[in-house]
Amino acid sequence: MTKKSWILVFCTLVLAVVYVCFFTDWFKPVTIQISHTARPVPSRSSRGVMTMAVAFGLDRDYGLTEIKVVPLAEWQTNHSVLPLWHLVSSTKSAPIKFFLYGQNVDGMKPAMPGAQPKPLETDVVYRLFVSVGSVKGQHDFQIGGRLTNIQ
Repeated sequence: MTKKSWILVFCTLVLAVVYVCFFTDWFKPVTIQISHTARPVPSRSSRGVMTMAVAFGLDRDYGLTEIKVVPLAEWQTNHSVLPLWHLVSSTKSAPIKFFLYGQNVDGMKPAMPGAQPKPLETDVVYRLFVSVGSVKGQHDFQIGGRLTNIQ
């Protein structure tokens, strides 16, 4: 091959690398996209009392390996804060696209045996962590007020 051919091959490879790096998702970290909604539902324990049910939606079906909810203010000062709700996969959890706070998810069990989800308070910002192996996602939410942007 001539010198001109080698230069053309080199330029083509450089352009291909630039294209792959800047215009594809090959080297971007994968994250789980999460949304939430809170709806009032009648309480099972007493008549006429409404409680808030928080539903979380994922961008697609995932077989989750961990779900954890912590108060954001406490978590920012102490990453080992006790979670309000913490599930881990015992075997292989069923793929799900949405779930409710406190719900028993197929294939998952509480991280501490016998632990029950703690009730959520209004106007407190919480952080939800979910993971599927090494792929992780997190989402800040609160019920009964506006979400303040805390970083």
